[in-house]
Amino acid sequence: MARRNGKGEERMPNGSSDLLNAFRHGSPEAFEAAFETLFHQHQRAVYGWILRIVRNPATAEDLTVETFWRIYRARDSFQPSRGFEGWARRIATRAALDWLRSARPETELPAEIPAPATADSAVSAEIRRKIALAFQRLAPKLRIAATLAVIEELPQKDVAEALGISVAAVKLRVFRALRLLRRDLQQQGITS
Repeated sequence: MARRNGKGEERMPNGSSDLLNAFRHGSPEAFEAAFETLFHQHQRAVYGWILRIVRNPATAEDLTVETFWRIYRARDSFQPSRGFEGWARRIATRAALDWLRSARPETELPAEIPAPATADSAVSAEIRRKIALAFQRLAPKLRIAATLAVIEELPQKDVAEALGISVAAVKLRVFRALRLLRRDLQQQGITS
């Protein structure tokens, strides 16, 4: 577990399994040191993951802090043998989903979806705005699945792990989201 440095202070072991065990089972000092190390190691990845979901940098920063607060409080449910990254990603996804459920519609997504660098000139700002509005009207669980699987092009297995559902459930949510988006866009006068 934790080792003493030359000053008699506890320091974290180098091995990742030792780090994870100290996070879960360590003394209060070892736990604090392990948590700090895990925070520094995974902060960027958690922020990036949340940003993919909420599409707002300031909100992603706030939710990253919330995620690590949830991780801190949930250490008793952590299983070192299963690894930290997937567990942290599931907690981050739940934090983002909670935010999406409670957020006011005008803060959920930018008013426009930014055009890709190689944007087709036929895709106007108005169409991007209508797509963003259609996304806002989706139920949060469908929106997250569609955002991660379709917009971010993540493998469905990764999306399933992050959402804590099966790959089949991801496929179903994406199918439903795309069907609802298509219907919404048709009602707005946009056809494929």
